[in-house]
Amino acid sequence: MAATTEHSKTDTDQNQLVELSPGMKTKVRTPERQQLLRLEQKCDVAQSVLKQMTEDVKRAKDHSKRELENYKATLEEADIHLAEVKKERCQFDRDICKALQDKTCLTMSAEKVIRYIEDRIRARENLIEKLHQKNTALVAHKKKVQVQLKQQKEMGEGLTAVDFELLKAENVKTRKRLDEQNLEHLDLKLLAGNALQALNSNKKKLQTLTLESDVLNSDIALRGKLLVKIEEEIKQAEEERNKAEALNRKLKGQLADYHVPHVLEYIEVKESHGQLQKSVKEWERKVEIAEMALKTFRKSWDKLRIAAGARPVPARHAATGSGLYGF
Repeated sequence: MAATTEHSKTDTDQNQLVELSPGMKTKVRTPERQQLLRLEQKCDVAQSVLKQMTEDVKRAKDHSKRELENYKATLEEADIHLAEVKKERCQFDRDICKALQDKTCLTMSAEKVIRYIEDRIRARENLIEKLHQKNTALVAHKKKVQVQLKQQKEMGEGLTAVDFELLKAENVKTRKRLDEQNLEHLDLKLLAGNALQALNSNKKKLQTLTLESDVLNSDIALRGKLLVKIEEEIKQAEEERNKAEALNRKLKGQLADYHVPHVLEYIEVKESHGQLQKSVKEWERKVEIAEMALKTFRKSWDKLRIAAGARPVPARHAATGSGLYGF
């Protein structure tokens, strides 16, 4: 009786009448109940999904690690290739370009370039042969190591858990040592790059200083020629001054022995004396100008010698310049 009542209730629940509008009714079927998973089933599903995700993450990590190692190897290969290209360029500039810049070697330039290219090709072939031999040796060593690993795997069946733990510890130490060596290798690469930059900077500074030194040497040579010319002019002026002094002394002696001459003779002598005095003043003015020019050029010359690291002008030259023309 109770079962019949429950069955009738479910039928009435599934076939409910809904009044849409006055005079119209329709049946609405209720949705069937969905089958729910038990707790154990949910746990199994979650564990399987977690296991699958863990495997996916592991595969992704392995793939990323392999890609990263490939990229690192590609970068190292590119660095090695770039270093080789730079080295070849420097050798070509040193052996060929400098010879081509010399106009006297134009007839031998083509033969020298061909000989240089043939030498480089021959060196490349020798390097390829060496690398091929090295590759053959490495393949043989690889086969030997694979045989040893196979033997170790066959013997490893009889190893104990303690041996495996020792091998694991040794593997960890080896990996740490390898990581330290890789870091040291990177540090050495950075240090070599910094040293190369410093070397290039010092080369540029050396070129600049060499150009400045050449300019200063040419300027010093020009000033030296000018100083020699000025010293010759000073010697000539000194000789003329000595002649003028001798003439002046002669005229002073004549004036000391002076007696009243004839009027016409007096006028001629007076006119000649005036011209001589005028000439003496002109020469004295020339000597003063020459002394001023000498002092100016001597100061410039001392500055240039001090800037070039040479010793200053000896004291005897300074004494000669200061007391050369004391009237």
